[in-house]
Amino acid sequence: MDYKYEYYNRELSWLSFNNRVLEEAMDKDMPVYDRIKFLAIHYSNLDEFYRVRVASYRSLLTLANNHLEKLDFKPESILENINKEVIKQQDKFERIFYEEILPELSRNNIILIQDEPLDNGQNDFLQNYFLQEILPDVLPVLLTKGDVLSFLQDNVIYLAVKLFKKKKSKKNKKPESKPKINKLPQYAIIKVPTHKLPRFISLPKSSKKNYIIFLEDIIRKKLGILFPGYVVDSSYSIKISRDAELPIEDEFKGNLVEKIRKGLKKRKTGMPARFLYDKTIPNDFLDLLKIAFNLSKRDLVPSFRYQNINDLWDFPNPIGSKLETPGTPKLHHRELDKAPSILKAAKEKEYMLHFPYHSYDYVIRFFNEAAIDPKVEEIKTTQYRLATNSAIVSSLISAALNGKKVTVFVEFKARFDEEANLNFADRMAKAGINVIPSLPGLKVHAKAALILRRSTTKDGKRKGTAFLGTGNFNEKTALIYADHGYFTSNDELIDEVEMLFSYLENPTQKIEFQHFLVPKFNLRQEFKNKFDREINNAKQGKKAYILFKMNSLEDKKMIDKLYEASIAGVKIDLIIRGICCLVPNKLFSKNIKVTRIVDKYLEHARLYVFYNNGQNEMFMSSADLMKRNLNRRVELMVPVYNENIKKEILDILQIQLNDNTKARFLGDNLKDWLVTDQQEKKVRAQAEIYNHLKK
Repeated sequence: MDYKYEYYNRELSWLSFNNRVLEEAMDKDMPVYDRIKFLAIHYSNLDEFYRVRVASYRSLLTLANNHLEKLDFKPESILENINKEVIKQQDKFERIFYEEILPELSRNNIILIQDEPLDNGQNDFLQNYFLQEILPDVLPVLLTKGDVLSFLQDNVIYLAVKLFKKKKSKKNKKPESKPKINKLPQYAIIKVPTHKLPRFISLPKSSKKNYIIFLEDIIRKKLGILFPGYVVDSSYSIKISRDAELPIEDEFKGNLVEKIRKGLKKRKTGMPARFLYDKTIPNDFLDLLKIAFNLSKRDLVPSFRYQNINDLWDFPNPIGSKLETPGTPKLHHRELDKAPSILKAAKEKEYMLHFPYHSYDYVIRFFNEAAIDPKVEEIKTTQYRLATNSAIVSSLISAALNGKKVTVFVEFKARFDEEANLNFADRMAKAGINVIPSLPGLKVHAKAALILRRSTTKDGKRKGTAFLGTGNFNEKTALIYADHGYFTSNDELIDEVEMLFSYLENPTQKIEFQHFLVPKFNLRQEFKNKFDREINNAKQGKKAYILFKMNSLEDKKMIDKLYEASIAGVKIDLIIRGICCLVPNKLFSKNIKVTRIVDKYLEHARLYVFYNNGQNEMFMSSADLMKRNLNRRVELMVPVYNENIKKEILDILQIQLNDNTKARFLGDNLKDWLVTDQQEKKVRAQAEIYNHLKK
């Protein structure tokens, strides 16, 4: 039977994920400050989505018609569908904020001041705060009809103000009478100085209540000071998001670092991806802003009173831990705690760590020990996204100063971390570290570190220990990203880690990986072989099963193999946090179940398991099954050979498949994420995994 395969649109699938994030903000079983954080995450996600994905579709609209006709999709139609869904989600966001979050805060004596009157003490506080802290950093700019300006900075909040100029009053005019004003309105723009001042200001307490106000609402209340000689009519928040994509992905010629530096400067003034505006703004005012900032109709996206709501991460909590989930103590690995040295322990045995449940200190100890161990001769590592004050970079610099050879591949093209990575690279290079810059046309996304010790054998071969992970070498994100990290001294794997770094240092050489699966080398073919093996086993009546966990599934060739396996009778479980272009519950996908888990920690790990006649073949990876990961990135899929570690990971995956609290099944369409059937016992995977590892 011939099947016509179907695929969900990548962008709409991603929006369904962000809607799932928004659902967490609706969960009344969670403390209110946890819910507030999910509002911040939803907004931050959407902001990046517009600056990257929507901006790329917008750029396609500038192509000539003959080029547009060659595309297998219509950018205009996709943008229209995106905006429809985004407006729905923004309406839901606003309802949650005003009808659920603010009342819940109020019940706990936390009041967000907007247009409400203040008592004398609070008025005096705001007056002083405005004059001393805000006024020096605000500079209103008057607009005139017909003006065309271009000064709106990327991702910055502005207030658009409508006002009327006062007419000069007669000498005998009674002071209590209203001032006469000109009939024609005037308009102004004010930049809200969040770059210098906190977004939220706590006011003096009154009647045992805590009062908090947005920075821009202080400015709204004091507009009369900014515009003497005018009567202020109204004000509305606006912001512009600009195209954040640097056009360097496929650069093969010239100085790549210099191109990145120039691209970062242009990002601040790039083409508009969207113009967000308070939807209560009058149409004539919006039209004036559209002209003033040279915007098109498709740039305009209605929003609510506040922009940059990702700042809710910093919303003050005057009550304390009562209103948020308390932090969970990090688990310690008993064997590694007893070991006098991480390097020695990993030399004797393989260890798997599960973050953020386990402490990330073991990884930092690994680098620290390597920096001072006299037997260590060389350290090699990849770096994609680093913590602001990276302890790992400090260890690498220490190692170089101690006379060890240190080689670090720094990916300068890691989006939104380009500038930070350039600065880290400069610091490391000055310390004598051999910094390998980005490869032309490829992003290096693999997470690998290798320690090589002085040889004690006659053949002169150095012994190595590696740390291989599904997440970045970043001790800050390791607190909230759910990832796995693997210490190994397996000679076969160490040889292939050395081959990986050899390739990064000299990409022209030919390399054959026997154990690792690596895009552009062997990953696609090996995956095809493993799919075919499960398909053949199913056709022979044997048990056949595939279990994948990843962030995103978009690559059509991989999806087609999953469909083919499903048709053959292979049972398939997919745990996918974000984008899923595979369509379940069709004749060609009836054996595929797709589960999404959104909870306190960001599910970030990638794991791939093939049943293989009961000899489970397992890979942990940095790679999602996305076209970009499989075609334009250097990724690692690392085989897990240790049976104890395999069981450890399979136990965790099974707990996630049993989740009936935070898990959802993907239904027949992207809007239909169904809550898992409620069983007698509630299973919340992240809590269960913590308890499982604790035992």
